[in-house]
Amino acid sequence: MNIQPSSLEWKDAYKLLVGSILPRPIALVSSINKEGIGNIAPFSFFTAICADPMLICFSPMRRGNDGSKKDTLVNIESTREFVINIVSEEIVEKMNITATEFPSDVDEFKEAGFTKQESQIITPPRIKESSVQLECTLHEVLHYGEVPGSGSLVIGKVEMIHIAEDLYYAGKIDTKKLNPVGRMAGSFYTRATSDMFELLRKESKKSE
Repeated sequence: MNIQPSSLEWKDAYKLLVGSILPRPIALVSSINKEGIGNIAPFSFFTAICADPMLICFSPMRRGNDGSKKDTLVNIESTREFVINIVSEEIVEKMNITATEFPSDVDEFKEAGFTKQESQIITPPRIKESSVQLECTLHEVLHYGEVPGSGSLVIGKVEMIHIAEDLYYAGKIDTKKLNPVGRMAGSFYTRATSDMFELLRKESKKSE
C-alpha cells in the first residue's frame, strides 16, 4: 500500500499519522488567559528537543471545524508562559476531561477536579496531582497553515522542574513509580511500564 498524503483529506491523513507514530507521550499543558482563567489541555504531539538549553516542544493543531487557534495556543502567545504536566495513570481520567472543548471563560482546573499549585518562576499554575511538572517560558512558536488540519510548533524553555520526592533518585526519575501513560490511535492509551525491557547499547570499538 502506497499513499501520498497530498491525495488525502486532512482527517484521513491524521488517522495514518497517529496510527504510525506511537506510543506518544502526553503533555498536559496548563496556561492562563489575560483574565487569569486557567486552561488545561492534553497534547500527544510532544517531545524533547535538547538539554542545554533545556527545550521541549508540542504541536497544537488548528480546530477541525474552522481552523481557529485553540485556547492553549492563544494563551501562550499572550502570556509567553505555560506548564507541561506529565500524565501518569493516576490522573488519566481527569486528563480526559480536559480534552473537552470548553469555552475560554471556563476554568478547566475546576471542571476536571485538578488542584492549582503555584509555580515558582512563571504565573500559570501547575497541576498538583501531576508527579512531574515543567515550568516553561515561550522560546519560539512556528505556524504551519491556518486551516483545519494545520498546526503550530510551540517550543518552550524549561525554567524549573518539579519532581515528586518518591520518584527522584541519583539524579534520575523512577519510570515505574511515575507510571506514565502514552497515547495510541483513536481513544486508546497504553501503560508505559506494562512490558518494559532493557536493551543495552554496544560500545563502539576505539581505533588504535
